[in-house]
Amino acid sequence: MIRFVRAVDRLSDACAALASVMLLLAALVICWNVIYRAMGASTYWEIEFSVYMMVAALFLGSPYCLRTNGHVAVDLLAHWMPQRFSRTLGVCVLVVGLAVCIYLAILGGVLTVESFERGERTESTWAPYKWPLFLAMPVGLGLTALQYVAELARPRPDAEDA
Repeated sequence: MIRFVRAVDRLSDACAALASVMLLLAALVICWNVIYRAMGASTYWEIEFSVYMMVAALFLGSPYCLRTNGHVAVDLLAHWMPQRFSRTLGVCVLVVGLAVCIYLAILGGVLTVESFERGERTESTWAPYKWPLFLAMPVGLGLTALQYVAELARPRPDAEDA
């Protein structure tokens, strides 16, 4: 099980690195766009491209955020509970998070397939397909669900104290 947890952690690290590159690319394109427009030129693709990159980065960075506890959490209740109840609450939170990610990944997959089958495009001049944008949701949330499974399987240092 430890090998599984390590493999998922490495996958989350790789997704975070890819998300970082996507955010950097979006920022560079936006900066280029500002300079390009300041010189009097006009473009039509950079805003949507940057939005696609930022949305994909958000979903691909989600597993890493879970792994490193980078998300916003309110742990006041767990702080004041006895340790065994606190651990049980932590497991319950992980199970609920896993269920939500699986549910949203499935819905995102349905949305992606429907968009692909219909050949939906955005309403802009560039008019890229919508399905690559929608694909970020089931992929990112599926990987986050996988990270939730790894978090549930992760050995806890205080487990032997119980």
